[in-house]
Amino acid sequence: MNSSFSISMCLIDVFREEGTGEEFTNRDKRMIFTNPKYGLCKIAYAALCICVGLSFSQTLFGQSNDQRLRRLLEQYGVEPLDPGGGHTEHRIALGQALFFDRELSGNRDTSCATCHHPNLGTGDGLALPVGTAPKNPGALGLERIKGTDREFIPRNAPEIFNRGSSLWKSMFWDSRVAEVADGNFTSPAGGQLLPGLSSSLYIQAMFPVTSRHEMRGLDGDLTFEGDVNELAEVSDKDLPGIWNAIMSRLLAIPEYQDMFLSAYPEKTLQELTFADAANAIGAFEIDAYTFLDSPFDRYVAGDNSALTRREKRGAILFYGRANCASCHTGPLLTDQKHWSLAVPQLGPGKGEFAPYDLGRYLENEKPEDLFAFRTPPLRNVAKTAPYMHNGAFNDLRSVIRHHSSPWFSLLTYRPRRHLEQEELWETVLQDWQTRFWLAITLDRQNLPRHLSNRDINDIENFLHSLTIPEFETRLQATIPESVPSGLPVER
Repeated sequence: MNSSFSISMCLIDVFREEGTGEEFTNRDKRMIFTNPKYGLCKIAYAALCICVGLSFSQTLFGQSNDQRLRRLLEQYGVEPLDPGGGHTEHRIALGQALFFDRELSGNRDTSCATCHHPNLGTGDGLALPVGTAPKNPGALGLERIKGTDREFIPRNAPEIFNRGSSLWKSMFWDSRVAEVADGNFTSPAGGQLLPGLSSSLYIQAMFPVTSRHEMRGLDGDLTFEGDVNELAEVSDKDLPGIWNAIMSRLLAIPEYQDMFLSAYPEKTLQELTFADAANAIGAFEIDAYTFLDSPFDRYVAGDNSALTRREKRGAILFYGRANCASCHTGPLLTDQKHWSLAVPQLGPGKGEFAPYDLGRYLENEKPEDLFAFRTPPLRNVAKTAPYMHNGAFNDLRSVIRHHSSPWFSLLTYRPRRHLEQEELWETVLQDWQTRFWLAITLDRQNLPRHLSNRDINDIENFLHSLTIPEFETRLQATIPESVPSGLPVER
């Protein structure tokens, strides 16, 4: 407005210099604006009107957007997120080593970071992960090739941002690890779960190492060095036996002995369990991958200038007519509930119903949870493709379009367009029976009625505002130079 005011004062000065210095009569004004001599003044005056009008309307529109958006954020309980954490440096350092060390996998070819790598947005860049015994150990992303006679992991590897908040009550796409009302936890281990685990995040870290296809390996497997994989010889039902075998591996390495004792000075080597390893891994994840300075986070904290006008417009759609926030709600941007969205079925499937993956139903056998999966959080979502529980879509725009019209998206789904892993193309179930089941189990109540191309653009702009500054640089800084086992660190 200051520049517009300066222009107007200059024009007044011009008029007064040409006139008598007194107030203009209507005749004076007509003379000035009909005289060709004053053509430049007419242009300048028109420009003034446009500038003042635009400046005023933008200021008014921006204030209106901020007021409206802040009401919506309050309505959906969006407030600054508590980061969690509070662990010692020794415990975080131990967790970093364990997170990147392939010693935790039976064949010594897969680490936690293989599927949750900083260079790939704490995911793996794949629709469905390639687990243990790949053709090319050490490779990441699309360069990691599934081994002969091995299966893809049935579900997409999720990002792991901001998992330290006390608001988190469940983990995994089907919430098979979850905190229940009395403060206890449910998990696949049941009564075998080791003591000393205080949150769903730490409990989650107990299970990838027990999965044969993810990390542990199959009977008869050899490590990539040619040694016997002793972890694969333990019975699938003996989870404590698997965890004890992994700890025996780790504590045979002198550097790990020192790191564990520094992280848990109150314990002896004999008292340590894999729960201590899981707690350390969780401590590292919280410390390394909790970020609260995205433009959106800064806006929530009170900085109205943190979002652009388009991002605010997208946020108002997200929390308003587009209905995204009915599921992506609160500080976590997820309700941690399970919804069926008619996402195309692909991959090996899971459990006794393979090649289908029935989602949450496999855990609770409730018909309303057929094909339902937990709402994912959205921090840094523009950097965490592919999307959905099975990575069915490799770009944000396709995901938004699918939410806008799931049935049409399902009917027109083209694997070659949305899946970069060619081996998955033929696994997509596109028969009418599958489409019918997905259609009748679709949860329609939270979906937007219609989104125009402009709406989709605005929502996509808003989603980009969830990305932290210097994303790649800050994540790469979390990769260690080496790990105690001496195995290569994947880069």
